[in-house]
Amino acid sequence: MRLTVVGGGSTYTPELVDGIAGRRASLDVDEIVLVDPDTHRLRVVGDFCQRLLEHAGHPAKVLTTSSLEQGAEGASAVLLQLRVGGQKARRSDETFPHACGCIGQETTGAGGLAKALRTVPVVLDIAERVRRVAGEDTWIVNFTNPVGIVTRALIQAGHRAVGLCNVAIGLQRKFAKLFNVDTDAVRLDHIGLNHLTWERGVHVTTADGTVDRLPDLLGEFGDEVAAELGAPVDWMRRMNAIPSYYLKYYYAHDEVLADQLENPPRADVVIEVENELLKQYADPSVVTKPESLAKRGGAFYSEAAVQLVHALTGGGQPEEHVVNVRNNGAMPFLPDDAVIEVPAIVDGAGAVPLPIKPVEPRFSGLISHVTAYEYLALEAALHGGRDRVADALLAHPLIGQYKFADRLADDLIAANRADLPWTNE
Repeated sequence: MRLTVVGGGSTYTPELVDGIAGRRASLDVDEIVLVDPDTHRLRVVGDFCQRLLEHAGHPAKVLTTSSLEQGAEGASAVLLQLRVGGQKARRSDETFPHACGCIGQETTGAGGLAKALRTVPVVLDIAERVRRVAGEDTWIVNFTNPVGIVTRALIQAGHRAVGLCNVAIGLQRKFAKLFNVDTDAVRLDHIGLNHLTWERGVHVTTADGTVDRLPDLLGEFGDEVAAELGAPVDWMRRMNAIPSYYLKYYYAHDEVLADQLENPPRADVVIEVENELLKQYADPSVVTKPESLAKRGGAFYSEAAVQLVHALTGGGQPEEHVVNVRNNGAMPFLPDDAVIEVPAIVDGAGAVPLPIKPVEPRFSGLISHVTAYEYLALEAALHGGRDRVADALLAHPLIGQYKFADRLADDLIAANRADLPWTNE
C-alpha cells in the first residue's frame, strides 16, 4: 500500500509515522509519500520518519516530493493535514477578532471562517488533482481544519472523503485509563459537529458485560474531568453529558476571551515548539518520537488515522470509528448533506452513521445554529464576496451582531487578501 500525506512537512507527521510503525500487522504500508512545498522541512521530517521506521523494524520506505501528482500516483489513501498561510495566518486568526471583543480561535468564530476561506479552494484543487492521478476509488482522509466545513466541501464535490478529529479518541483514551481498561473496551455516545461535541454516554465492556460509566465520570472523577475540559462539574451533571474542550468558547466566552487578551496567542507557542522539534528531527541520533511532540497538539492523531485508513482500505470486517460524515438522516433536525461527527460503521464502501437516539434541545439548538453558519461559510469559501463573508459571520453564535459581522468581514479580508483569490477579481 502507498499512503500519501499532503502537508507531509508538518511536525505532526512523525506522530503519524510512529503510529504506522506500531501497527505493522494491521496496516500493510509499503511506501509513505510526504508531499509539501517546503523542501527544507520535507527533507528534515522525511529523514526523521525513515529513521523512526527503521528503528521500529518496519520495512516501509519514506519518499518525499513537492509534486502532488508524483506523490499521489498509485496511492490507496491520501491524508490531508495542510495549513494554508502557515502559523503567520494562524496568528492572525487568533487575534483579529479581538478588535470586536470576540473569541480568536483557528477553527471556530471569525478565525475559523478565515481558515475555511483560505483552505477550501486549495483542498478542492488538491482533491481534483489526486483523483486524476490516483483514480476515483482513492480515499481522502481529511484532518485539515475546520474539518467539518472542509469535509463537506470534499463530499459535495463528489470525492470519497471522510473527516477525522482526535477529540473523540483522546477522550476514549483518557476514560480507559481512569477505568483501567483497554481503549477498545470504551465506546462513546459522541454527538455533534466537529469541535462542537458532547459525550452522552461512555459504555465500558468487561467480562461482566457493558455498563454506561458516565455517572462515574460525573461523580467520582467529576472534578478531574472538569479541570481538564474547563467545564463546571455541577453543570456537566445537570446536562448529564461531557462537553468537548472546544465548547468552552461558547459556554465560557467571556472568561476565555479575557485569558486570550492577557496571554500570547497559541500560534506563538506552536512556532517555538515547531522550531524545537525540527532541531530534534534534524539530529541523526534521534530515532524515536521526542517527548516534546506532545506539546504540538494532536494527541492520538496517529492512532485514529491509522485505524481509519485500515478500515477504509483493509478489505476486512467493518469497524466502528468516530468520524465526520454526511448526516443522511442520522440527526433528523439537520439537512441530509450536513456533515456531523458521530460514531459510524466504516469499511471499504465508506462511513455510515450509526443510529442516534433523539438529541435533546439543549444540544440540538447549538448544533443547528452552527450548521447554518457552516453552510454560509462554505458558500463564501466557494463563491467569494464580502457580503457572503459578513453573512456567515452574522450567523455564527459567537458573533451575531451587525456591527461586528461587518467590521470583522472587512478585517478578515484585509488580513487574508493574498490567500483569497476572489479578492483580486
